[in-house]
This record gives sequence, structure tokens and C-alpha cells, in this order.
Amino acid sequence: MRHLITLCVAALLSLGAVRPALAAAAAVASNLKPDRLILYRTIAGLELKLHTFEPSGLKPSDRRSAIVFYFGGGWSGGDAKQFYQHARALADQGMVAFSADYRVKSRNQTTPFECVQDARAAIRWVRAHAAEWGIDPNQIVASGGSAGGHLAACTAVIVDGDKAVENAKFSSVPNALVLFNPVLDTTEKGYGAKNFKAEQQTTLSPCHHVRPGLVPTIVFHGTADKTVPFENAERFTRLMRAAGNTCVLVPFEGKDHGFFNGPFFRPSNDRADYALTMKRTAEFLAAHGFLGAQR
Repeated sequence: MRHLITLCVAALLSLGAVRPALAAAAAVASNLKPDRLILYRTIAGLELKLHTFEPSGLKPSDRRSAIVFYFGGGWSGGDAKQFYQHARALADQGMVAFSADYRVKSRNQTTPFECVQDARAAIRWVRAHAAEWGIDPNQIVASGGSAGGHLAACTAVIVDGDKAVENAKFSSVPNALVLFNPVLDTTEKGYGAKNFKAEQQTTLSPCHHVRPGLVPTIVFHGTADKTVPFENAERFTRLMRAAGNTCVLVPFEGKDHGFFNGPFFRPSNDRADYALTMKRTAEFLAAHGFLGAQR
């Protein structure tokens, strides 16, 4: 059953059977569950877990790529279930996929700074335990949507203030980024300035920390996004390319915030948008060696 989502999307893309294939994928998606819940961090008495989706035949001797997803919700709310469908689809293509819990304001009275700390801790945990999971520690992708996209971007782009507690000898920097309508500017020109003191508005703003040597990145963004300005994605892409980094921007014409969510999490979305983002994600990951023949 776990392979049906991927098969349905493949049918959509190769045969043009848009509605029937996506309807079938949605039916399967309604039953999505992670293979395991793994504790990756305990802080202030709170247990944070990785919702794991494993490829068929996974064994410790493998050298598979991994991807860690972070949900959106303005650093205030959200649910790891948001990326269950994405995680299952990529696990079905051979990756080890994780959807991470992290602290948020509504439940834990935290700020974006604690969210970023948790995001970094999740990458470190995956890298520290790579041998147990059959993961190549140099093939870890960070991904997320909206505020979760911001967390993923921060793990790669912003190294200042990274004060590791657990697994401190392991890097929290991923090897690639897959970002969905991410927050890339936390000043008044972007999203979330109210969550920061005036002197902190660029501290966790990826647009303000671009430099040479950053990891390959793909950004999906709706041109009609009324929450996170599309201009931010365009500017980030220009800055990345000017610094000599690989950065691909995939605009979705006329689409608003959250267009990328699959039917499991957002049944009312245009499911073709989800299918196309997953197709382009797979192409990007394959081009950079994260998908393909098992190493």
C-alpha cells in the first residue's frame, strides 16, 4: 500500500490521467502513518520526535540519502502531519524521510530562535545516527514549508548562534535544501518581523546571510502569495546565484500560500500542484545525487 501514492503520481505525470490518479492518491493518503516515532531531543521536559518513513528493505549497511521536513505555522503552531505525504513519496523512491516535531509558541511559549535550535538538533541527530539507519551522513536534505522552510534554510545558511547541546561533534548543516514558500526575510520586507526585536530582525533572516559555498537549493513559491512575498524568493535566488551557489526558483503562477500541500493535509488544494512540486523535487534531488541507484 505504501507505494501507491508514488505510483499514482507517476501515472499522472506519464499518462495525463490527472483526476483519476490524484483521486486514488488522495484515498491512499487518508491512511498515512509513519513507520516509527523516534525521540531526537528532550528539552525542558519535552520530548521531541521524528516521524519516520522508511524505504522498503532498509538496512544499516545501506548508504541512503535522508530528508528532514519541518512543518509550517508561523513558529506558533503546526503539525508534523503536514509532510507525511511528501515523506512517504520520497521514502518510496529510496530515501529515509523524517517529519520533525519542534517547539512552537502556542504550545511551548517559544520564539523562532528555539525553533531553529530544534531544527538544528534534528539534523544533528540524523547525522549522529546515520550508521544505524543506513544513511549517508553526507547526503542529508532539509526541507519545509513557510516557517518550516525558514527553519530548513536557517540550518544551511545561518551558522552564527549555533550552540549545540546534543551530538555537538556533528554538523547541523544539511547537504541540500528543498523549500516550499519559505520565510527568507524576517524584516518588514518579508514575514514575521513582529516576532523579533528591532535589533534581531536580520539575525535569522536567510536573505541577509547568503554567502559563497552554500548547499544546492530549490525553492517553490506562489506568485500570488499574500503571506510571504514572492519577491523574497526572487531576491534570495538572485543573491544565491550571485554568490556562486546553485539555487532554482520554481514559480507557481497565481498561487497563494500553501499551494504545495498534498491531499492528506489539505484536501481542498489543487492536487496537481502537489504532484508537480513532487516531480520537480525528485528531479532536483536526482540531479544532485540524492535519488537514484542505492549507494
